[in-house]
Amino acid sequence: MSADRLEKPRASINWGRFLRSFGTLIGFLLIVAFFWSQRPATFMSVRNLLNITQQVSILGVVAFTMTVVMVVGDFDLSVGTMASLSGIIVGLMLQNDHPLGTAILVALLAGAAGGILNGVLIAYVGILPFVATLATLTVFSGAASSLSGGRTIFGQVFPDGLVDFANGGIPLLTLNEQVVRLPHLTIIALIVLAIVWFVLEQTVFGRRLYAIGGNMEASRLAGVRVRFLRLLTFVVTGLGASLAGVVLTGQLATANPTLGDGLMLNAIAAVFLGMTMSQEGEPRVLGTLVGVLLIGVLANGFTQIGVDTYVQRILTGVIIIASVALSSISRRRG
Repeated sequence: MSADRLEKPRASINWGRFLRSFGTLIGFLLIVAFFWSQRPATFMSVRNLLNITQQVSILGVVAFTMTVVMVVGDFDLSVGTMASLSGIIVGLMLQNDHPLGTAILVALLAGAAGGILNGVLIAYVGILPFVATLATLTVFSGAASSLSGGRTIFGQVFPDGLVDFANGGIPLLTLNEQVVRLPHLTIIALIVLAIVWFVLEQTVFGRRLYAIGGNMEASRLAGVRVRFLRLLTFVVTGLGASLAGVVLTGQLATANPTLGDGLMLNAIAAVFLGMTMSQEGEPRVLGTLVGVLLIGVLANGFTQIGVDTYVQRILTGVIIIASVALSSISRRRG
């Protein structure tokens, strides 16, 4: 045996660590490859890819801001009903001839107020996040139904400018003499993503949030204003839910007391999927982005190959459970 081989032991790949870091991403790419193989002419077309980004934009806004509250170890079950309530507020104010800007501002303030309520109940009163946000979920849902009388607001109430903006985009390129546009909703989601990434990854505020999530008591003893920062994370989540409710209402030209109810579970699922990409199991907004895209690709791909909507939900849930479970098992085994 040569001296060189004694001095340079063979490098080995830690497959467990590799799969923990990239397993979800590899799974995402395999799912994309599967749907591409089933619909080679359409699935990976520019139009369809942009369509997927538009479809997941509203979910993305909720999930990216949900990441902030989950960084400190909390979560918010009320985001879906807050989105519905915000849409109802916009619809009712437009119905009563208030300016669009005022209606959007009031909806966002309602989201911030809902976040403050959640933050006070959890950070200052000491109620568990599950119990507190389950209670406010009911409050927001009841408020949306009460304000609207349980009816749907639609039609000419919503100005063309809002509807056109929510369903439009900026010209990106020309294909077959048709202009392909980057959806406005995608741009909004990217802006929220960029802001959340910058705050969490590049600021002292973000580092303090991760410190709270790592050890709340140690952070408090180190002088971090734990309760106030936890409250702020719920305000961020409330604002994200309100923004999602406003753009969802604009996109559909409809405000309904249950319009945003489906956002909560998918947003939490997206954050959990993203957490599987972190060695420490921490929420990271870029991981959440992969989770959001995975959910969007599954919905789009299943639709293209003709899978029934109800079966889609089952398969999507099974895939999410399998991803998170495999990651957890791998992490426990080190």
